[in-house]
Amino acid sequence: MPYICQNSRNELFLYNIFIKTPMEQEYASTLLENAVSELSRLPGIGRKTALRLALHILRQEERMGVTLGEAIINMRRGVKYCGVCHNISETDICPICNNPSRDATTVCVVESVKDVMSFENTRQYTGLYHVLGGVISPMDGVGPEQLEIESLVSRIKSGEIKEVILALSATMEGETTNFYIYRKLGAFPIKITQLARGVSVGNEIEYTDEITLGRSLLNRTLFSDSFKNS
Repeated sequence: MPYICQNSRNELFLYNIFIKTPMEQEYASTLLENAVSELSRLPGIGRKTALRLALHILRQEERMGVTLGEAIINMRRGVKYCGVCHNISETDICPICNNPSRDATTVCVVESVKDVMSFENTRQYTGLYHVLGGVISPMDGVGPEQLEIESLVSRIKSGEIKEVILALSATMEGETTNFYIYRKLGAFPIKITQLARGVSVGNEIEYTDEITLGRSLLNRTLFSDSFKNS
C-alpha cells in the first residue's frame, strides 16, 4: 500500500476500499466503481488512471466535481458541427466560416478537428477548412461514404473555391484519401495542392510542430506532381 499521511484519514479510507489486484478490484462504493468504469472508457485512460482521477475528484471540494460535470454536460449538449466545414462550433456555422476576412476561395481539407486547431496555431493560414472526419481505411471498415467527401464536392460546385489544399497525414490511409479526393475533384477547374514534404512520411498532423506545419503550408505543391515525377 502507498504511503499515506497520518492526518489524511479520508485518503486512507479510499485506498483501503480496494482489496484485490487491479484486475479483480472490488469496490465498497458502487458510485465510485461506476465513475471509474466511465472514466476508463476515455482514450488512453486505464482503470488505474481512472481510479487515480476519481480519487482526486473525491478529495476536492464538492463544487469542483460539480463544475467538472457541468462543463462536460454543457460541452456535449452545446457543441455541434458546422454545417459547412464540419468543424466544431457552438452555432450552426462556425466562426471561421463566418469570418469575412478569411479567404473563401481556398479550402484546406483535414482529417479531424484537432488538425484544424494545429493549423490555426501556425497563424499562417487564412483560408477555410473542410473536416473529413477520418480517412479511408478498409482495414477499419471506413470507406469514402463514411467521410465528408460528398459535402466537399458540393462546396466545389458552388464555383467560389479556386484551390483545395490536401492536408492529410502522410500515411498510407492519408495518401489513399488524398488520391481519391483528387480523382473526385479532377473535373472541376480548380487547383489541387498538397502540403510540402516538411511533414515527414508516417507522421500525424496532430504531433507536427507549428514551424514545420507553417513551412509546409507556405511551400505546398500540386498534388498531381507527386505521381507525375515518380
